Amino acid sequence: MDVDTRLLRYFAAVAEAGSLTRAAELLFVSQPALTKQVKQLEALLGVQLFTRSRTGMALTEPGRALAARVPELLASWDEALRETRSSASREARVLRVGFLASAANEATQQIVAAFGRLRPGWRVDMRQASWSNPTAGLADGDVDVALLRLPFPGQEALRVAVLLTEPRWVALPSTHPLAAREELAFHDLRDEPFVAAPEETGWWRDHWLAVEERGGHPVRIGAVTDQPDAWLSAIANGYGVALAPESSARFYARPGVTYRPVTGVGPSRVGVAWAPADDTNPVVQDFVRCCRDHTPGTG
Repeated sequence: MDVDTRLLRYFAAVAEAGSLTRAAELLFVSQPALTKQVKQLEALLGVQLFTRSRTGMALTEPGRALAARVPELLASWDEALRETRSSASREARVLRVGFLASAANEATQQIVAAFGRLRPGWRVDMRQASWSNPTAGLADGDVDVALLRLPFPGQEALRVAVLLTEPRWVALPSTHPLAAREELAFHDLRDEPFVAAPEETGWWRDHWLAVEERGGHPVRIGAVTDQPDAWLSAIANGYGVALAPESSARFYARPGVTYRPVTGVGPSRVGVAWAPADDTNPVVQDFVRCCRDHTPGTG
């Protein structure tokens, strides 16, 4: 019998969380989709893995037997997959670098150029990810290293070096009455509709909605987008406002969108991240060194 590793990952998440709701948040999937996958695994195995109640999901005896084995099995598979992909990259002399939005801002080109000087013959393959993939493929082994916005889900399982910090600003429709101000307080934005990342991104979405700074004040969602172009269009068309790094005013300038500084919210940080298994990978560590050496404020 062949079982999709995705089903085992979903099972493991529910087993650890003890709740479909919490597991769905950790996996960035909807609860109905997760329920369907758990039932599919139970059907394949021909056993009941959980007992369901209002208080959560409890493992049955067969479920506990499977839960004891799955983490080691998945870890071995992940390591094999990562090593296979890394081996292919080394053979082709290509370093796969995942990134979100503007990567490391203006320092990105300097980092890539410095790596090229340090590793002649190697090529950097920059791979932009959608906002629904906050690790830009690093968690799945699709890339070797990533330039990411902190904090991000799964950060505790990776190595991260902070490269730069910048304020969070707000992007507004240029016709919005608040766009005429030079600076805004977040308190003045709490009742505005916001353009948000997909719901399944969990607390990544919450960070960019400044949920912690709202003091329990509810969030209004005006639109949901997953890519910069759609995000800009939603703002320009008046569907909502959005928090963004200060650098967005430079990298994502667009007619109809105005950026303003915001007080009352914490900053955004950019970091370079890699898997613990690559602590001894000389190519990955060379890239990390280039990031540290060519980003203002690090070294």
